[in-house]
Amino acid sequence: MFFLLFTGYFMLRPVRETMGVAGGVENLQWLFTGTFIATLIAMPLFGWLASKASRRRILPWAYGFFVLNLLSFAAALVLRPDDIWTARAFYIWLSVFNLLAISLAWSVLADIFVTAEAKRLFALIAGGASLGGLTGPILGTLLVAPLGHSGLLVLSALLLAGSAIAGVALYRWRDAHPVPAALQAQNDSRRPLGGNPFAGATEVFRSPYLAGIALFVVLLASVSTFLYFEQARLVSETFPDPTRQTQVFGLIDTVVQTLSILTQIFFTGRIAKSLGIGVLLVGVPLLMACGFLWLALSPVFAVFVVVMIARRAGEYALVRPGREMLYTVVAPVEKYKAKNFIDTVIYRGGDAVSGWVKRGLDIVGDPSLAMMIGAGVALTWAGVGYGLGRAEKRREAALGGDPSG
Repeated sequence: MFFLLFTGYFMLRPVRETMGVAGGVENLQWLFTGTFIATLIAMPLFGWLASKASRRRILPWAYGFFVLNLLSFAAALVLRPDDIWTARAFYIWLSVFNLLAISLAWSVLADIFVTAEAKRLFALIAGGASLGGLTGPILGTLLVAPLGHSGLLVLSALLLAGSAIAGVALYRWRDAHPVPAALQAQNDSRRPLGGNPFAGATEVFRSPYLAGIALFVVLLASVSTFLYFEQARLVSETFPDPTRQTQVFGLIDTVVQTLSILTQIFFTGRIAKSLGIGVLLVGVPLLMACGFLWLALSPVFAVFVVVMIARRAGEYALVRPGREMLYTVVAPVEKYKAKNFIDTVIYRGGDAVSGWVKRGLDIVGDPSLAMMIGAGVALTWAGVGYGLGRAEKRREAALGGDPSG
């Protein structure tokens, strides 16, 4: 499921990044704002689907809708290949799609596996995502010439359809391998969640645990956005040629996914079982605080590449699995509606706000100031991660699981 999803997405990601730079680094905050607005429009639609469909049907129906979107964009690129508004619309669409589709895939895992299974398996399963993230850019590089951008979109749609089929198969596997009811603590996945389309937001605001996860995600998004804007600035200054830019983005993706796979296979699961989820949530933020300070002292492209690769590889291999494990101890409605509200609206809201903050700091003209502020945000991020790890242990113990994994 993850391999097919990420292969399809990462085939298209370098193209999206080049489109963002082509529109002007000084305009990136507008694309981030447009993405946030599009997310606000998409979430009630997803909430309606989650209320009406059984849990096991949410993913295939949502992915089927995305397949139709991809085919529509492919047709638009054939008819108007150089239209700037089609490019901007695709940038925004892909930015909404990737969060919602990936969040939904993790919702399925949080729904199917209990916490002890998650600590043992989530990192290895996430290895499929990293392998897809490694395969996608390679396929995109090899196939963009013979297939064109529209052909890549059609191929991505086929891979996404395959991912949906794998998601359906996971529920069938769980049916054949049930866990004790005392550990499962879930309703029948064949029944709809019910409620209203905005239930995800209300669940977050009335639960301190979910609000803590939301704050964690806002801080994560802020750190990511600060580095993303710095990436766009340094890449545009260092590599003026758009083709070279795409190659650089693809190379960074390849290194990131390779490091992620190695970490997921050999370290993440062992860390979660022996040291707890909190360690997964704290290590990368502390590393990023040091990285921001390094960039403040030495704001050059080589240093940035090291920091960016460490941030992204650490997020995929440590932070993301740990963050998703937090949802194994919440109710089904929180695993789907609240989780997807946090992963999309909250995340993109953090993106939009921090994008304007970073742009304002750039206008002031002192890049080191933004990096120092980023270091402070990263330290706060680490503190929230530590608190969430302790809260998850208490919830797991209350559900009758083994907090130690």
